[in-house]
Amino acid sequence: INAMRPASTIARDALALGGRMVRAGTTTEAIDNEIHKYIISQGAYPSCLNYMGFPKSVCTSVNNVIAHGIPDTRELIAGDIINIDVTVYKDGFHGDTSAMFGVGKVDSLGVKLMDATRESLELAIDMCGPGVPISRIGETIESFVGPLGYSISAQLTGHGVGRSFHQNPLIYHHANEEPGEMLPGMAFTIEPILCQGVPDGIQWPDGWTIVTEDGGRSAQFEHTIVITETGVDVLTA
Repeated sequence: INAMRPASTIARDALALGGRMVRAGTTTEAIDNEIHKYIISQGAYPSCLNYMGFPKSVCTSVNNVIAHGIPDTRELIAGDIINIDVTVYKDGFHGDTSAMFGVGKVDSLGVKLMDATRESLELAIDMCGPGVPISRIGETIESFVGPLGYSISAQLTGHGVGRSFHQNPLIYHHANEEPGEMLPGMAFTIEPILCQGVPDGIQWPDGWTIVTEDGGRSAQFEHTIVITETGVDVLTA
């Protein structure tokens, strides 16, 4: 656990830095540049950069982009909602986190979407602990989200994280019957994506950006957690 903490802490602080830059007129490329410089200044490396050819250091997903948005020169405008996803490699381990930020005044439906996504992550983390079925994460999120009228992206999952960026177990955020239970020392991400409309995504020709099929907005929050003997440690909190 302690070996993963430096990468997770840097990821947390880099995400906060990016969040402070979110305002109308700022480009996602500028956010990426500043986060990149900060991560390097900490003697770490941005895990996303050159990962399977990804060209930037962080993912920035705006409005109807479900995930893996590539930072570019588009300026943010008031009312946008943006997810910044940061993963850091330090001392042989990765730490992965993301959060939503509103640009200026966001409409009430957008705020409610972001709040519900954050709460779904918090509820899922709260029920984690040794001996708990991994499938309980998806059950918990779906039971909360269903009555609110949101859909859950099933195309993207949480994942084990540690010496590798992505590894087992896969963490599904919808109700599922996947086997396995949480064990002390197990590290993984929980990163639910909620959508205002249909959860189906379409990948752009860039090979990375995934947008909602119907143009509805989506939101995502993410933490890296480790299961302990008595519960859970949220490394990127």
